Amino acid sequence: MRWVESGDYVRLAVFEEGDPADPTVVLVHGYPDTHRVWDEVARRLRDRFHVVRYDVRGAGASTAPRGRHRYRLDRLTADLAAVLAAVGKPQVHLVGHDWGAIQGWAAVARPGIRERVASFTCFGGPGPGQFGHFLRHGRRREVAAQLARSWYIGAFQLPVLPELAWRTVLPGIFERTLRVAEGLEPRPGHPADTLRDDASHGVQLYRANSLTARGDPCVDVPVQLIECLRDPFVTPALLRAQARGVARLWRRTADAGHWAQRGAPDLIARMIGEFAEHIEGGEAARGLRTAKVTQGRKAFTGRLVVVTGAGSGIGRATARAFAAHGAEVVCADLDPAAARRAADDIAKDLRGTAHAARLDVADAVQMEEFAGHVRSRYGVPDIVVNNAGTVVAGGFLDHSLEDWRKSIDVNLWGVIHGCRLFAAQMVERGEGGHIVNIASLGAFTPSRILPAYSVAKAGVKMLSDCLRAELAGHGIGVSAICPGFVSTSIARNATYVGAASRELSEEALRRRGYPPERVAAHILRAVHRNEAVVPINFEGKIGYALSRISPAAVRGMARLATFPGNPRIRR
Repeated sequence: MRWVESGDYVRLAVFEEGDPADPTVVLVHGYPDTHRVWDEVARRLRDRFHVVRYDVRGAGASTAPRGRHRYRLDRLTADLAAVLAAVGKPQVHLVGHDWGAIQGWAAVARPGIRERVASFTCFGGPGPGQFGHFLRHGRRREVAAQLARSWYIGAFQLPVLPELAWRTVLPGIFERTLRVAEGLEPRPGHPADTLRDDASHGVQLYRANSLTARGDPCVDVPVQLIECLRDPFVTPALLRAQARGVARLWRRTADAGHWAQRGAPDLIARMIGEFAEHIEGGEAARGLRTAKVTQGRKAFTGRLVVVTGAGSGIGRATARAFAAHGAEVVCADLDPAAARRAADDIAKDLRGTAHAARLDVADAVQMEEFAGHVRSRYGVPDIVVNNAGTVVAGGFLDHSLEDWRKSIDVNLWGVIHGCRLFAAQMVERGEGGHIVNIASLGAFTPSRILPAYSVAKAGVKMLSDCLRAELAGHGIGVSAICPGFVSTSIARNATYVGAASRELSEEALRRRGYPPERVAAHILRAVHRNEAVVPINFEGKIGYALSRISPAAVRGMARLATFPGNPRIRR
């Protein structure tokens, strides 16, 4: 530790780790913390960076000046300037959390400091200018939601009571909040032994500063804004407003709570390191390539998308649609030649990036090897489309055990394998994602001529609903896509048993004239909007509505289907 002198006779306790010859990262803590809240992140960064932390005025070992005015943002940014001068580097990478982020926003807009900041990473705290604009111009419901989360700001304006509470009951409540809301156990250094004094002094931060500043901020410094998906204090709407006035912005998501540096230190350290190394001239990691906000940027630029059954039909159309919107696509199919054609056509027709792979989704071992290959070769997918499917058409009594096994293995187990393997990767990465499962009209309308197919697709829809509930807290969306009749080759490739007719099935789908490209458009929209269940085309929407309004009517309609006249292949 060393001391740095600042204004108001304040002495700041500064702590340094790592090689001073390496790029410098300055970590600024929030309220009511000290520099020790960064312990886990600092340990992960110090082998590559010169890590600097300090206790802000009023916290930890630093001086706690008297008087509300000595906690204004201009005094806090002057402290930061003093630390940067003591460090002596031409530029540093600034990282702020909570009030440290608020200080950072003020600092990178201030002449004399912004020139010393190579990049700014922030989470858990808004810029005062952006916050003020959001409160004045945001949607009423969104503003009300944020004000409800920020109730304590008003409470801290009361005289005497906040200090009294912090010296009596609030420390225990704070520790319980960490345990219950964040899942964090107290450890040496956090909460700090000086918590009662730190929190009492830090109340002045809220009294001395207005977080509703007017005027448009102008931030030229590269900014990485991390949205912590389980932060109880900051709404997504407020975070969206932070883009205002920022010339170079990267937006990333973290599966973490407010104290993400403690709850997800590997993730936060990786994000800080990736951003700093990129600004230093290194190649952008995939997460950064997809996070950069630019005007005219394609919707899925840089995202990695895995599509099974991509050799034809809905899978091929979906792979092409994602590639056309900037994604890198892995085209997997049981037919390796079809997968290769799909990937080559993306490269030739769309000038996109695509890779081909042979894959039998019903084979659990192959699926595990495929998921491992994708991760090691291309990275964790951002979007996975479990599309591969097969049809056995005919009556229940005509289905053999092998017919049932084939249908369930491909249509249901294939989706289970894809969800299980890739969802685990997404959760471990901690940056969210999306899983798309292709179900069918048959998922909610019974059929006397597609029993195995309908049972499997009903399972896919229910699996999607269950998975959506489980993964929502990790920022991972799940969509079940339920098309009606689509003009693909699935009828030609189906297995027919009993009285079912291949010719009539192919002719029926051909006459329907609903191209798979329209289904692909619905899939991209579902990912963009995070839609849960997406019935597609007229019969899909009518069937879904009837299944909810009058299940008896749907069961009655199922009895009308006859094999010779209309086998009604659904996909």
